[in-house]
Amino acid sequence: MIVFDLLCGGGHRFEGWFGSAADFSAQKERRQLSCPSCGNAQVERVPSASRVNLGVPEPKAVTKGTPGQGPGAPQRTPDMEGKDPFAIAQMLYSRMLDELLTRSEDVGKQFPAEARKIFYEQAPARPIRGEATDEEHQELLDAGIPVARLPVPPTDKLN
Repeated sequence: MIVFDLLCGGGHRFEGWFGSAADFSAQKERRQLSCPSCGNAQVERVPSASRVNLGVPEPKAVTKGTPGQGPGAPQRTPDMEGKDPFAIAQMLYSRMLDELLTRSEDVGKQFPAEARKIFYEQAPARPIRGEATDEEHQELLDAGIPVARLPVPPTDKLN
């Protein structure tokens, strides 16, 4: 299952769940997509956003080897052979998402406060994820607290 943020021709933003990117494309071609607010069938994908603070130091630069083939570079696997780049990107994103969800603590709406505590060493350093409004996210960035937004579907919809 893949989640896309969508935008209709009328300017309404909404979310769509699809079996694959190909399913999204096929439904769009057949004009089966429409805005739930106004019914507009002109629907486009737009960037998604979520907030994540892994609480780990920045990675060290790779000084030797082939660019993009350092120790943390994604490895090609047999299931990627013959797939188009978008399908490979989906596989890599899915793997990254699995790692993120299993190796981080969900602090929910306490994310901004917990990120500050970790940054100012008032709480143990650890990978966290959660929710923040656009304003809270900008306040964290303005304070120099390193956070990132990543599209992460709700965990109750992953099963």
